[in-house]
Amino acid sequence: MAVHAHPDDESSKGAATYAYYRSLGAEVLIVSCTGGERGSILNPAFAGHAMAERDISGLRRLEMQGAQQALGVQHRWLGFEDSGMNEDKSVPPNSFADIPLEHSAEPLVTLVREFRPQVLITYDENGGYPHPDHIRCHEVSLEAFRAAADPDRYPDSGAPWQIGKLYYDRIFNLERIDAMYLALSVAEPDSPLLEPLEAARERMEDYPKLATTHVPAGDFLDVRDAALRSHASQVSPDSSFFFWPNDLVREAWPYEDFQLVESKVDTEMPESDLFAGIQDDK
Repeated sequence: MAVHAHPDDESSKGAATYAYYRSLGAEVLIVSCTGGERGSILNPAFAGHAMAERDISGLRRLEMQGAQQALGVQHRWLGFEDSGMNEDKSVPPNSFADIPLEHSAEPLVTLVREFRPQVLITYDENGGYPHPDHIRCHEVSLEAFRAAADPDRYPDSGAPWQIGKLYYDRIFNLERIDAMYLALSVAEPDSPLLEPLEAARERMEDYPKLATTHVPAGDFLDVRDAALRSHASQVSPDSSFFFWPNDLVREAWPYEDFQLVESKVDTEMPESDLFAGIQDDK
């Protein structure tokens, strides 16, 4: 189970991993906490688009449906309203980040007890970036990870279930950026992509190396891209942030990376499998 703040987050943060595990026969459930109703249109081609202007919520649901089909995963909406990202850090009343944690966590606890995942993936305490919905997604996910196993917590939400492992997304990391920069500088020393990579290296030079688990998802980068492009209002098709030559990425860093934060099973680091220890424990 992977818990995300908005539709499109699942495609930019772990989509190749979800497709990889689906290819191995694992069940994968994506949870979108909000509908992305307060998101901005980030693709200039959508200027004047009727649904983008009048029904962004409906548009983003259709886009999520396309991404779900591309990835071959299950999907559930948690049902909360996007909190937006205001400069003064305020959140609208009754939006996801405004609702008390014990209330917003209950439907996720219900989903955990229904789906019975072995692994839960979410964001760290900073939300990956400080959007209030991403931070609340982290808080709700941790609450559900711990509460779902406790029969005294949320007693009306189904039979208790203990998730085996909790991971944070660490896909955007300095090791990956370094590897891509070095590979591209050799293969295409005049590439315009070197400049944004260099800027990312400088921005991330003090980032700690937190990834513990490198999932070999390189063969599923094209599936990830198809899922990303399904979110056309949010992702420009020529975005240098999202889209890189996949042959280069497979050569330089054919992994998606995660940090094991809590485990109920024994495993050894570094890992190459989110289910390491769980499979051995059967």
